[in-house]
Order: sequence, then structure tokens, then C-alpha cells
Amino acid sequence: MRAVITGTGMYVPPTVVTNDDLIRIMDTTDEWIKQRTGIEERRFVEVGVATSDLAAAAGKAAIADAGLEPSDIDLVVNATMTPDYYFPGPAPLIQHKLGLGNIPCLDLRQQCMGFVYALNTADAFVRSGQARKVLVIGAEVHSCLMPWKSWDVLLGREAGPVPQEEYENNTLTRGRTVLFGDGAGAVIISAVDTEDKGVIDSLIHTDGSQVERLWTKGGGSAFRPFFTSEMIESGDITPFVDGRRVYALAVINMPQVAIELLGRHGLKPDDLDLVIMHQANLRINEGVQKRLGLPDEKVFNNIQRYGNTTAGTIPIAYHEARAAGRVSEGDLVCFIGLGSGLNWGAILYRA
Repeated sequence: MRAVITGTGMYVPPTVVTNDDLIRIMDTTDEWIKQRTGIEERRFVEVGVATSDLAAAAGKAAIADAGLEPSDIDLVVNATMTPDYYFPGPAPLIQHKLGLGNIPCLDLRQQCMGFVYALNTADAFVRSGQARKVLVIGAEVHSCLMPWKSWDVLLGREAGPVPQEEYENNTLTRGRTVLFGDGAGAVIISAVDTEDKGVIDSLIHTDGSQVERLWTKGGGSAFRPFFTSEMIESGDITPFVDGRRVYALAVINMPQVAIELLGRHGLKPDDLDLVIMHQANLRINEGVQKRLGLPDEKVFNNIQRYGNTTAGTIPIAYHEARAAGRVSEGDLVCFIGLGSGLNWGAILYRA
């Protein structure tokens, strides 16, 4: 029994924020952002739209793409680092919004590696016979973590400029805030009696000594009280990225884990038809691609248009790759990710 992707879907909010828009609230330029990240624009939700809303929209699209009804789904596995509420996680909300019935729902907190873990978890449920139709989602609303105050100026709904102190504070965190966007991607995992396609194998690693390289410091049981207004003012609720160190870790560990996984099956990077990497930074993905020795036609990137949607990046990219005709039946695909924890890993999949 194999776990096969039988449908995909995505949802990104309609509001586009370009690099030029960000100039309204901080000292930056389009060229500065593109040179360092490859990002040209990202999407942000309106106030009141939560992660479960995006996830439900992506999930609905994936269910339809698979030719299924909501009643066919028997498990939801959702990955996010931006839940609607501190608890519960969004999965029960997604279940309710999609009318899935009282099926089990699971939330994972693995940040940028969330979808890799979620897909791996769904595969385990299928192989053990505990599920036959699994809705797997990666969804994020990062805009809620941005320390900005003058949103209407950013979105061009009010004339600027923003107060000088705010402008300077926004500039202090620009190295991380320009990275993120909102969005959700989803896949349907179906149990299929075949050995010719589906999830072949996976390999995941964690190094807890690297936690502070990529984390959100503010908010949590390490503090009393759990959350303070000072955390917002200081930017401690905004994800922190040690850019140079994370880049170095990514361009070493991501190709290494893919090569190790391929080696288990007597395969090499040349045998791959398509690689979908976590979309954190285009420069990271270019470095990984170079180390794997892959031509451009074997790699799919879309961070330029969406920024880093953490758990959403891989399923969004895979959905767009399928829609663009970049995935054919029988293709050997590798999903590769790295994120906070430090977690990194890869999944080998036959389309």
C-alpha cells in the first residue's frame, strides 16, 4: 500500500504587497530585497482572516481536484506555526469549515519543515492502515507576526509618511520581515494498492543545538507572563533568522539529506525529474541546486511571488508545478526542506 497524491490545491489572499510597497514603511529597496532573497512580492490577508480560513480554502480545492466529497476524508493533518488561537490548533476548525464530520484531526508545529513532517505522518497512517484518504495542509498567516503599525500606509490606503520612530523600528527588523507571506497549500493522500507510485521513502533529522538560529523568542512558558506588549515593541514576536548561519546550514544539509535518501535506493540526483524545495530564500535554493548538480528544468521555485509561507511553500509549489505541466506520471520527485528546530529532511515520491 502506497500513499499517493491524488489531488492538490492552494489559496493565497488577493492582497499583493510588492517590495516597492514596503519602501513606504521602512528603509529598503526592491533591489536590496531581490538581491538577498529573490522575493519580488508576497500576499497578506485582511484583518480577521485566519490560518484556518486559508487552509480550508486550499483543502476544498484539493478535495475537488481529487474528485472527492468532504465525506470521503478520514483524517486531517495540518502544519502551521501561526494557529488561529494559542489552542486548539487550526485542524478542528478546518474540519468544521469543510464539513468533514467527526474525523480525527492533527496539528503539527514544525515551522518551515511542517509540510515534510505532515506528509511523512500521512504516509505512516496510510501504511499502517489507519487512514485511506488524508487531507494534508500547510498554511500560514505571517502578517499577524509583523511588528508594523501603519498597515494602511503600507497597502496604499492612506498617505504616508509613517512616524520616524516607527520607520526606524521597521527598518531594524527588515532583514526578516521582508521574507514572509501568507498562504496555504494542500494535498490529498490516498491509499493505493501499488508499488509503482506514491511516497517511496523519507529521511528527517533534527539538531536542537541550533534552535536560536531561527526562532521566535517572545511568547511562551519561558516567560512570565507568557506574553507582554514589550515583546511586540521589541520585535520579539517576529521570527528571527540568523541569515548567514541558516544559509550555511541549508546549503550543506539539504543536498546532503537528499543524496543520502536517494542512496538508500541506489539512485543519484541525476535520476530525479523534479525537486521541490522549501521556499525560504531563492539564494539558498540556488545553492542547493548547484550542489546537487541539477539543471533549471529539474527545479521549481515560486518564492519570487509569494515569499516564505513556511509550511505552505512546498504544497503551493507542487500544486503550481502540476498545473504548469512540470509533473508527469512516473516522474521521480524529491521534496526537500529545512527549518527551525533545526529540522531538515527529504521525501522521495513517484508521481
